[in-house]
Amino acid sequence: MLPPKESRKVLVKMFRNKYIANLDELFDILDTHSRMSVFRRLKPLDYLSSFTDAGCYYTLQDIPKFDTLGLWFYQGVGFSRAGTLKSTLIDIVHLSEAGKTPTELLNLLRLKVANSLYNSLHGLFKGKKLKRHRLHGLALYTSIDSDIAGKQIAARREKIKSGFKLPAVVSMEVTIGVLVEALRAGKILVPPSTVCARLNAQGVRISVDQVEQIFSQYGLEAEKKTGAPP
Repeated sequence: MLPPKESRKVLVKMFRNKYIANLDELFDILDTHSRMSVFRRLKPLDYLSSFTDAGCYYTLQDIPKFDTLGLWFYQGVGFSRAGTLKSTLIDIVHLSEAGKTPTELLNLLRLKVANSLYNSLHGLFKGKKLKRHRLHGLALYTSIDSDIAGKQIAARREKIKSGFKLPAVVSMEVTIGVLVEALRAGKILVPPSTVCARLNAQGVRISVDQVEQIFSQYGLEAEKKTGAPP
């Protein structure tokens, strides 16, 4: 195990270069296999655990560039200004205009395991941290503040009345299919419309919007046409 001063130096250097790290990487760089020792070295650095991937990734508090919702994603791993998944859910639902459905939260938080979301939502509802309503067949989560919840339900009703439709959750199997088709040409990504057409021809039902959603989730960008010869 590296001594405290050297541990701090190598950890800061690693996070500045890699931004995030999992426990195995921390074991390796600190020359230890003790979880307790790793967290003892991390604590003075003001670290942050991921809210995705069962909290198995870590970064330093000053590294994430959080968006307006307090979220930051790097290489598919999510970190939140609120910290844990449950705290993140409370913040996002409380601040939402029209509450949030599980499908919306799953897409927004880019969670790979749906059960982690559903278990967290159930625990927050049972613990009276969030309210749950049934609205036109939807499970809608709102703030526990009655005034805010009333406004959120009213806003949701307006959305439903105006024909608002929820984005469908794409299965991991279909997601992998999209990524395979997108990357088949090598480093040049084909457009979402092409990926959609190829998959539909293979019998996989998916829309261009859903393909674009996956591109966005994994930070992929199709090559833009420049008018140059092929």
